[in-house]
Amino acid sequence: MKDDLDKVWKSLSDPTRREILDLLRDNPRTTTEIVSRFPNLSRFAVMKHLDVLRQADLVTTRSEGRKRINSLNVTPIRMIYERWVTSYQDLWASQLSQLKRSLEEGREDG
Repeated sequence: MKDDLDKVWKSLSDPTRREILDLLRDNPRTTTEIVSRFPNLSRFAVMKHLDVLRQADLVTTRSEGRKRINSLNVTPIRMIYERWVTSYQDLWASQLSQLKRSLEEGREDG
């Protein structure tokens, strides 16, 4: 699991790859559609970014005739969320509750 999450973190570290994921969050897109959204990059560069995303299992691709349809796979992002965020939710909720009580007590005293 660690190696899988390392690939996800590495994939997410690049702004172009995050932008590709944002595009796919709205709906699946063909590779040609994705390439057209990055006029400053070559088709080869965009394909390399898509390959990195596929290797991290963040993007799945299926063929429809000559078209390749790319879709977002949110499962690896969910795994990161569950590992890194949920474990701190209770801590932050507790801290915020204590702060609220402290502020309310300060108001009552003043």
